[in-house]
Amino acid sequence: MSNQFQGYQINKTDDGQSCELKQLSDDDLMEGDVTFQVEYSTLNYKDGLALTGSSPVVRTFPLTPGVDSCGTVISSESDKFVPGDQIILNGFGVGEVHSGGFAQKARVKSEWLVKLPEGLSSRQAMAIGTAGYTSMLCVMALENHGIKPEDGDILVTGASGGVGSVAVALLSKLGYRVVAVTGRMSEEGFLKGLGAAEVKDRAEFADKARPLYKELWAGAVDVAGGNTLANVISQMKYGSAIAACGLADSMSLPTTVAPFILRGITLYGIDSVMAPIPKREAAWARLVKDLDMQLLEDLSFDLDFADLQQAGADILAGKIRGRAIIKIPE
Repeated sequence: MSNQFQGYQINKTDDGQSCELKQLSDDDLMEGDVTFQVEYSTLNYKDGLALTGSSPVVRTFPLTPGVDSCGTVISSESDKFVPGDQIILNGFGVGEVHSGGFAQKARVKSEWLVKLPEGLSSRQAMAIGTAGYTSMLCVMALENHGIKPEDGDILVTGASGGVGSVAVALLSKLGYRVVAVTGRMSEEGFLKGLGAAEVKDRAEFADKARPLYKELWAGAVDVAGGNTLANVISQMKYGSAIAACGLADSMSLPTTVAPFILRGITLYGIDSVMAPIPKREAAWARLVKDLDMQLLEDLSFDLDFADLQQAGADILAGKIRGRAIIKIPE
């Protein structure tokens, strides 16, 4: 690949920030010991915030956005990778303080990279992306807590989004009975196609939560926070657990300690950004084994690289369902 390549760049302006697709050069790459050709990327909620500037997630300028990327090593100063290796990159502040995957080329630190697992293509890896990898971390937390399919229903909030949709697919394939929560009841057929046994309207979880409610759920995956999570907490069975990984509703948590000390429930915080490499490798290995790749294809769609800015606004408006796959032009 030549010194010149195409990519998005965000710059600081007097009014906030600007973002444009432009011609870049190797001088625009960040410091790092591995340079790779980006083949696929995907679109996350955080990417939408970065592309639109609607929240100050970008803290270094100029910066190429894109939390996720997958591609082939061009050059390496690390003994962990050689040219031709296929790698996955996500987290570690990429797309926020470090340049990310919305470009034809990237240079990063080798300690942020995971080798593409055998049996997974670059396209599939980005159909999974941070959202699917986070879903697997949530599932692993519930499993490590000892929750089994026979213990009862698992609730998944934000089920139409990237994390939620993959969580529904994973949990149902593993034998759990999944109840999906969505703000778009028009997606009921889509969610049942992923394996949800039941679909609930998000409005049922919007009111102020009681300290304790009827015991309903053996486990839960929550991407919402706020009143949604507070209501979920009040409905958990004795000894159950929630894997919380998002704040789509709110960063606040208006609840009491009652469910924790009277029902012995556990709230696991799931961090995908700074998770150590061994944990990442375990999650990706499990995804190859436990995620139905046909279902992954069914919940994915192709997004044109040139349309990323509009797509960034769409994901913030809740108009994007499932997983976006972005083929980076060669």
